[in-house]
Amino acid sequence: MKKIFFIALAFLYSIAIEALAETPREIVNKAENIYKGETSVGTFKMIIVTPDYTRKLRMKAWNDGHEKALIKTLAPKKERGNKLLKIGNELWNYLKNTETTMKLPSSMMLQSWNGSDLTYDDLVRESDMAEDYEISKLKEEKIAGETCWKFKLKPKPDAAVVWSKIYYWVRKKDNLPAYMQFFNERGEKVRTIKFTDIKMMDGRKLPTVWTVIDDTKEGNHTKFIYEEVDFNVDIPDRIFSFRQLER
Repeated sequence: MKKIFFIALAFLYSIAIEALAETPREIVNKAENIYKGETSVGTFKMIIVTPDYTRKLRMKAWNDGHEKALIKTLAPKKERGNKLLKIGNELWNYLKNTETTMKLPSSMMLQSWNGSDLTYDDLVRESDMAEDYEISKLKEEKIAGETCWKFKLKPKPDAAVVWSKIYYWVRKKDNLPAYMQFFNERGEKVRTIKFTDIKMMDGRKLPTVWTVIDDTKEGNHTKFIYEEVDFNVDIPDRIFSFRQLER
């Protein structure tokens, strides 16, 4: 009788633990939100590598949620002062040398941003993974020696996204993103992102290096290296104005 009691107790305990476990959506949402606050201000390096050349830039970015962003080039000297302003789904480029501002037309949205492995469309259509995709947990796998959950993300029918599916690996011990693979509408893997160099920044532990790999072009990748970032800071509205863009 005691044996049956303890078996039943263990069964009920396992059910309770499973009920308390985080859902795939909650885990992915945590991984996505480590970089997000109500606002953020930070500096980063962008290193663009191709078989023919390597290009380095240093930038400062102001972000207000998903809707507003200003990115200013700090180096190299010949590009210092160039800016990109995002308001909603629209982008404006300001070129310091010619003192010209241009709104990017839809025909340019799939072009490379600053020669990197991201497009202007990537900057505009920053999606919310937990809202735009159906998320299922597949299995556990090791990434860079860390045990990770592997998730499959399929877009919801009404989601305005370009990927047919995404595989997303999230570290079990701290919910940090580890690895992502993106597939086009033909089911071809076209992009990989690796998250490395975990550090503390403004009280948060986060991967400070993103390596974006274009799987359609051999030898092409872009590294984004966070130098510093502050979250939930007060950003004046004028930062996201045309006057600020052209200063």
